[in-house]
Amino acid sequence: MKSKRLHFDAKWIFILLISAFLLVFLVFPLLYLLFRAFFTDGSFSLDALKRIYSYSLNWNCILNTLLTASLSTVFGLLIAFPLAWLVTRTNLYGRRFFHGVFLLTYLVPPFVGAMAWIRLLNPKVGTVNKVLEELFGLSEAPFNIYTIGGMVWVLTTFYYPIAYIILCRALEHMDTSLEEAARISGASGRKTFFTVTLPMLLPSIGASAILVFVAAASCFGIPSIIGTPGKIYTVTTRISEYVATGTSQGLTDATVISAFLLLLSLILLFTMNVVMGRKDRITISGKSVRSNTIDLRKWRIPMTIFASLFAVIAVLIPFLSIVTTSFKQDMGKSLFTEGNLTFRFWQNIFTRSTIIKSALNSLLTAGLAATLGMIICVIMAYMMKRTGVKGRRIPDFLIALGSGTPSIVIALSLIMSMSGRFGINIYNTLMILVVAYMTKYMMMGMRTMVSGFSQIGSVLEEAAAVSGAGWSRRMKDVVLPMLLPSIAGGWFLIFIPSLYELTMSNILYSTNTMTLGVELFLYQVNSSQQTASALACCILLLVTLLYLIMRKLTKGKLSV
Repeated sequence: MKSKRLHFDAKWIFILLISAFLLVFLVFPLLYLLFRAFFTDGSFSLDALKRIYSYSLNWNCILNTLLTASLSTVFGLLIAFPLAWLVTRTNLYGRRFFHGVFLLTYLVPPFVGAMAWIRLLNPKVGTVNKVLEELFGLSEAPFNIYTIGGMVWVLTTFYYPIAYIILCRALEHMDTSLEEAARISGASGRKTFFTVTLPMLLPSIGASAILVFVAAASCFGIPSIIGTPGKIYTVTTRISEYVATGTSQGLTDATVISAFLLLLSLILLFTMNVVMGRKDRITISGKSVRSNTIDLRKWRIPMTIFASLFAVIAVLIPFLSIVTTSFKQDMGKSLFTEGNLTFRFWQNIFTRSTIIKSALNSLLTAGLAATLGMIICVIMAYMMKRTGVKGRRIPDFLIALGSGTPSIVIALSLIMSMSGRFGINIYNTLMILVVAYMTKYMMMGMRTMVSGFSQIGSVLEEAAAVSGAGWSRRMKDVVLPMLLPSIAGGWFLIFIPSLYELTMSNILYSTNTMTLGVELFLYQVNSSQQTASALACCILLLVTLLYLIMRKLTKGKLSV
């Protein structure tokens, strides 16, 4: 018999360090949150659960959350899938232009969409309602934004890009040889789509559905701005009310009701990782592939018109509403009314110290979260696609766990566990925001890097190894230059939501750690909607400029 020696692999160090980070700042806080839900006074008790779940208003919040998140997921997929297919697989006119337009709602805070649609569909003074009333002689407004339907519409239009990004990447990187084989065998385009293409995309569709559902269910800004005036309360707004009490019982009640969101997300993650895990391995080829471009023929112009109408309704009109509001002295009057045009709200953005400080805090925390997050993502993607080292799937699963955990649950768990009770105190610091952003958004960077490694193949890397180049030299001269578009894209996808994040920031911020998302939200709700609109425009301009710079640096190959 041959003696077996324990071989130490240096890659385990990276796996251990990344796993340790996620265990300390994600898993342990979540477990402690669940512990606190059942051990409120140090001993096992169901009193808090009975108090919370015997209150009818809390059950209404749960039902509203499930309803709005489910409908937003369904409608989001119905929108995202055809748009992704048209942009990636057909000869649609202006595909690159439309791709950029469809990403725009991902680049701004979702609650900015709520601000815009309130001005458009307010039952009393909404611009769209007023125009339709005059055109058709209606006695009352045809739309009311302060309803379940209004909330679902805004959630859908601002969260469908999550599914759109994932489906675009899946369609671009999918091996089309099976589709070609089906067509050669005589299958029609429709039959090929339903029997070959759609089954191959089901794992990506399932993952998209789960991420959109969790994002919609854990959203705070939209339910707060639209739902609260319409008396439509959700779990996130209820948790915020409990935390705002500032009492120990309030925090306990927030913990108990947030446990519902956590358990729901764990069930969904189990479904995604276990039930669909095997199928996901055959969805994307391990080699570089090129998607077939489908000729739309007579449908090319109608489909271009369809894409244009959606872009105008879901993107252009609400954004135009935000821009015009930022220049209005009186929001109830037309921008072209004499004396109503003003620039003073834009001046506020560049002169008020609180806004400037919040902008610096957001740029710093988002930049750190994106940079540190992408270092982890690059290392883990390399482990997943280039090595067979044992244990590499543990950090990958933990990254997925963070993405699938509702934002408000992450914030609450960090408050309870990172305030010095267990030797780590980052409460009321910028670092707690960086940790929260990293654990929540690294999934987008991880998937971008995995796709990037799948596409470049390993031939050039192997050739460099044969020529005598070491691992570090191969990474510096061969792998990283080819991965630059994916690295830039992943960094961008983490940076953007971190820059304007509200749900976690609203709970974690202090006087010295105010962020852009919180600043914008407070202006919208408490003081000046025009200043909020000007700040939203500045965020959009900043993000658009960053997007253009990164496209220039990657020579138009930015992987977003």
